[in-house]
Amino acid sequence: MLELQGVTYRVSDELGEKTILNNINLKLDEHFVAFTGPNGGGKSTLAKVIAGIITPTSGKILFDGQDITNLSVPERAKLGISYAFQQPVRFKGITVRDLLSIAAGKQTKVSDACAYLSEVGLCARDYVDREVNGSLSGGELKRIEIATILARGTKLSVFDEPEAGIDLWSFGNLI
Repeated sequence: MLELQGVTYRVSDELGEKTILNNINLKLDEHFVAFTGPNGGGKSTLAKVIAGIITPTSGKILFDGQDITNLSVPERAKLGISYAFQQPVRFKGITVRDLLSIAAGKQTKVSDACAYLSEVGLCARDYVDREVNGSLSGGELKRIEIATILARGTKLSVFDEPEAGIDLWSFGNLI
């Protein structure tokens, strides 16, 4: 499914060049994988490289055998790759159901929206018509973001700090 071949990512600043990812070789099949490590260890950078938010300095990224190294985020999304940010985005004026419809690429029936919300532990009737704005807690936003990924039906979902804003007991039930 996903393969990284010699992926390196470097940044430059006034102090010189710094290597964030160094010659990463990795092959993942269809299963759940979590990368752990200290702050500043490169986990978020790796997630962004896989999603196409940033381009590696060198190396190749293959998805289902296709070289996606230089593909944009939308091109990767069309192939079935999704990315969930550490801090979910708030959308003033858009309801949760609208957001799920956008993610699914079609008008979502209320029953489908409720099913996605129930899968992430939200009482659907309390959320389906709510705006995705500042009135939602960080945990609620994170769950809604995960529901959008379910609605999208992606092959590969990349999460940056998926537990952010969600208590550990609930997070364990989500995975």
